[in-house]
Amino acid sequence: MPTNAQLAAKMLRDASLFFRQVGEQNPPVADQMNQNAQVYDQVAQMVETDPTAEVPAQAPEGEQPPQE
Repeated sequence: MPTNAQLAAKMLRDASLFFRQVGEQNPPVADQMNQNAQVYDQVAQMVETDPTAEVPAQAPEGEQPPQE
């Protein structure tokens, strides 16, 4: 039986595949769909590697990240 993290990673990878397929069938949105797919793949990797890690804060473009 898979863990919650394994199930989440599989679902993220399945969503990534879906975005790639949409992009293949709809060239005007292919770049955006491929970017979406890459993000889903990255998050799947993060969930598999360290499921309880915190995502680092990102400052809006042009601003410095908060100091801890």
